[in-house]
Amino acid sequence: MAWTLEELAKRLGGEIRGDGDIEISGVGSLTDAGDGDLAFLARSSYQAYLAESAAAAVILAPDDARDYQGNCIVLDNPHVAFAKAIALIYPETPAAAGVHPNAIVAATANVSTTASVGALSVIEAGAEIGADVRIGTNVWVGEGAILGPGTCVHAHVAIHAGCHVGARCTLFAGTVIGSDGFGYANDAGAWVKIPHRGAVVIGDDVSIGANATIDRGVLGDTRIDNGVKLDNHVHIAHNVHIGEHTAMAAFTGVAGSTRIGRRCTFGGRAGVLDHLEIVDDVHVTATSLISRSILCPGTFSSTLPAEEADQWRKNVARLRQLDKMARKIGRIEKQLVANSTEEDI
Repeated sequence: MAWTLEELAKRLGGEIRGDGDIEISGVGSLTDAGDGDLAFLARSSYQAYLAESAAAAVILAPDDARDYQGNCIVLDNPHVAFAKAIALIYPETPAAAGVHPNAIVAATANVSTTASVGALSVIEAGAEIGADVRIGTNVWVGEGAILGPGTCVHAHVAIHAGCHVGARCTLFAGTVIGSDGFGYANDAGAWVKIPHRGAVVIGDDVSIGANATIDRGVLGDTRIDNGVKLDNHVHIAHNVHIGEHTAMAAFTGVAGSTRIGRRCTFGGRAGVLDHLEIVDDVHVTATSLISRSILCPGTFSSTLPAEEADQWRKNVARLRQLDKMARKIGRIEKQLVANSTEEDI
């Protein structure tokens, strides 16, 4: 969809500089954008690319726009503005309301007349599908599950019985909501399954990536609060509670009954052990393992950077000797104290 630069600036809440009548019909990076394309400058260190860019217009922060002579929209957060611009230039095509002839909808399910249900999808008894919900192909919505208005469920998603997904959520292909958690009791060496009678409750404006899994609670519910963003292949175990606007990158795993605060971030392959508490505004770097509760905001890491293999082997050999070395140092310290005079002390 084409917009004039002036129209875009008004929608984004930015200041326009240059020709407001030029037409913007696409987006691109600083290096790839051409006629009719809008780009943005993410970091001031990319100024060299800005000078050479062929983009029709660029979204810039005030400091970066000071000496720029081309067409631009100036505002404080170019990254967010560019995201909004993409949505304006490439609006999603709304799905036609109605139930596909090959879908199966239980007689007691309540499906809004403005919702769309794709081919081969199954909506079980007592489920509620809100206004403007879009359900793709081969989706299963279990008995009594609820999907809030404006939510989009992509193909091959499974939403188990009794789970609640809020408004304007997005569930990408292959995601499973409400499967039983990994709960077993040990009976003289044999494993006895613990029935899971809780559900999963997901707030509004939540995005869950492809092939993610969120387990239902054992007794209480697993809870994902408003605005949470989960990447592909994220696993949330039973009875976890994730606070508002927390984001987790791919392959992050959170073990059971852990409580995570608001506005936290987790890099790819981060892990969190069970029954921990993590407060608001905690940032965990990629591949870190959190084994203790974090009770103050900040950035936390628990990984070693990669290095040349021979050096790594030497370091591992030294790590194995740390306990022996610590004991030896302790003995030396005691000997030094015993041999010292009061004057030395």
